[in-house]
Amino acid sequence: MDKKDIKIVFFGTPEFAAESLRKLVDNGFDIAAVVTAPDKPAGRGHRLLQSDVKKEALLHDLPVLQPRNLKDPAFIDELKAIGADLFIVIAFRMLPEAVWQMPPMGCFNLHASLLPAYRGAAPINRAIINGETRTGVTTFFLKHEIDTGDILAREEIEIGPDENVGSVYDRLMRLGADMTCRTVESIADGSLHPIPQPDGEYVPAPKIFRPDCEIDWNASARQIHNLVRGLSPYPCARTTVVEKSGRPIEAKIISTRITDEMPDDLADAAPGTVSATRKHLVVKTGDGVIEILSLQPSGKKPMEASAFLLGYAPDSCRTSDF
Repeated sequence: MDKKDIKIVFFGTPEFAAESLRKLVDNGFDIAAVVTAPDKPAGRGHRLLQSDVKKEALLHDLPVLQPRNLKDPAFIDELKAIGADLFIVIAFRMLPEAVWQMPPMGCFNLHASLLPAYRGAAPINRAIINGETRTGVTTFFLKHEIDTGDILAREEIEIGPDENVGSVYDRLMRLGADMTCRTVESIADGSLHPIPQPDGEYVPAPKIFRPDCEIDWNASARQIHNLVRGLSPYPCARTTVVEKSGRPIEAKIISTRITDEMPDDLADAAPGTVSATRKHLVVKTGDGVIEILSLQPSGKKPMEASAFLLGYAPDSCRTSDF
């Protein structure tokens, strides 16, 4: 069967999914419709914002569906009327069984991890926070339990020791778009050989919540460095910087560097104690020290540590209050 004869409905919302939609269209696949999140009001004027996937779909004059309830009978009927052969799901809500079982050629998902590792909503963040040196993308057929279906394709990349979520995300987004196209081609030519995931062998990747972003200065320098890069550029690791006057400053920590250069004034200090010069901001950790390279004080723009030190006199860091 020619790949262009497969009628596809594409499900997705953020930029990560929009890249795959763009690649599918550019490669001549038949996208019969796109399903994405409803427009959301934002800002003081509550102007409705479109998802990245909707913006991409409109660029190519593709029909767009934006159901609020995926179990709505009217939406189910609308999907059936399209008569699609295949559904593709990338960074979207969990689909009800009535939806993912609908297409005769199946429904597959692109996931930003090497399944069965890092099943869940935040696979890139969690992999970096845990200090992984490799990650990748996986396509798999959907089934009842989340991220557990038979694997169709996987591809690995290395994670640099100082690389953050932003750069890994961009690389996986492009790699995933290529893999999405290759997966459809394999389904079309019949060369696909799905492989079941091993039972019980997985690493969870739950959604990131505010408490997950708080820096514990009793942790090792490596653990703190991994947390910072695993949350940068968004939502960012957080801490409270306490000035010598006692004034607390809530701050997002954007980038750090592990250093073996222990300042004399930190040798016997407690974790969280700060040593500051005109250009360097170093904090004692549970097993050494770490240098803060850039941060964003509450209400301010992101800045280099040297710029921060022009206006602040930090004494210590502690768990954030916000």
